[in-house]
Amino acid sequence: MLYIILFAVLVVVDQAVKFLVRANIPLGESIPFLPYVMDLTYVQNTGAAFSILRDHTWLLTLVSAVLVVVIAWLVFRRYITGRLGLLAATLVLAGGVGNLIDRVALGYVTDMFQTTFMDFAVFNVADSCLTVGVILLVVYVLFFYDKLHKKEAVNPHDDGADLSSDRS
Repeated sequence: MLYIILFAVLVVVDQAVKFLVRANIPLGESIPFLPYVMDLTYVQNTGAAFSILRDHTWLLTLVSAVLVVVIAWLVFRRYITGRLGLLAATLVLAGGVGNLIDRVALGYVTDMFQTTFMDFAVFNVADSCLTVGVILLVVYVLFFYDKLHKKEAVNPHDDGADLSSDRS
């Protein structure tokens, strides 16, 4: 339940920030956010990260939808378990859904966070969730997946009734 709440909060925060940016900052304009660190700049991104596949929104919409379905299926089928795995999946799902909402509703993704101390792509809350989630998912797969699933294999008669705090 905790992961469902976190997912919902992250999607709502992502969509609220995007709405506020669209409503209050003219397209292409910036306002200071964190001095010498970051500005809020309203950008409409029809591509993926760093504007890769720009103007291929239909393809990115399809890929995002498939990603969301696959990650949700992996969680549902318990291929992703444990706190780290579920947190990673939650972040990836929230980021995927946040940007998917934009792609379907607007035909582009609203980006707004622009670093001022270095030249970097403009990004949003969903992008941050995706980036952190994918990094955590890689750590989970590389270092914890085998250990967690070997432990489950040791007790093959477990009917799954023990819903530990990992599924909260």
